[in-house]
Amino acid sequence: MKKVKSTMIALAAAAGLSAFFAGAAVAQDVKAGEAKVAMCIGCHGIPGYQASFPEIHKVPMISGQNAKFIVAALQAYKKGERKHPTMRGIAETLSEQDMADIAAFYEQQVPPANVPETPARQPRAEVAALLEKGGCVACHGANFNKPIDGSYPKIAGQHADYLYVALKSYKIEGNPIIGRGNAIMAGQVKQFTDAELKAMAQYIASLPGDLRVVPQSRFRLGSAR
Repeated sequence: MKKVKSTMIALAAAAGLSAFFAGAAVAQDVKAGEAKVAMCIGCHGIPGYQASFPEIHKVPMISGQNAKFIVAALQAYKKGERKHPTMRGIAETLSEQDMADIAAFYEQQVPPANVPETPARQPRAEVAALLEKGGCVACHGANFNKPIDGSYPKIAGQHADYLYVALKSYKIEGNPIIGRGNAIMAGQVKQFTDAELKAMAQYIASLPGDLRVVPQSRFRLGSAR
C-alpha cells in the first residue's frame, strides 16, 4: 500500500507541475471573471439544481473550488477528455483568459471554511478500507479539502450523487458523449464496484468543506457590462 501511495504522490506532483507551467502565463482577473459567468450561474448558482445527464444528480458546487482545478476541468471539456455535450459546448466558447478569470472568481467567491486537518467524522471500517485501497488522500488531502496541488479538486462536502456519477464516468470507455479520460483516476476507480464507489462518495459528501452554492440570478449581470 505504501508503494501505491508513493506512486500516486509522484504522479500527482508531476501532473500538478505540468498544470502550473501550462497556466503560469495567464493572469487571473476576478472582476473580469464576475462578468463572464452568465453561462455558469444557470446551473451552478441555483441551490439544489439537478442535471438529468447522464443520470439525475445535483450539479457540482464550484464556489470555493481551486482555480487551477476549474481551469484544468474546463480545458478537459474543451479537448473532449471530459465528455459532456453541454459542458463541452460552453468550454469551446472560452479562451484561456476567460477560463482563468472565471476560475479566479469562483475560487474567491466564498472564504475558506478553516476545516480541520483531520476529518471530523471518521468513516466506517469498510469505507475506510476502500479509501485506503484507492489512495484517495494522496491527491485530495487527508481531509479531502486540501489537495496536495491546486490542480486537484476539493471534494469534501461535494454532493454525493455528483461524486458518484463523476467516479463512475472514469470507468466508461469508447462512448462519444459520456466518460472522462484520466489515466490516474481510471486506474483507481476500476478497482471498485459501483456500490463501493457510492459508499465512498457518501462518506466524502458528509464531511465539512469549503465548497458552496452561492445563489445568483442569471439576470443579475446586466448586458451593459
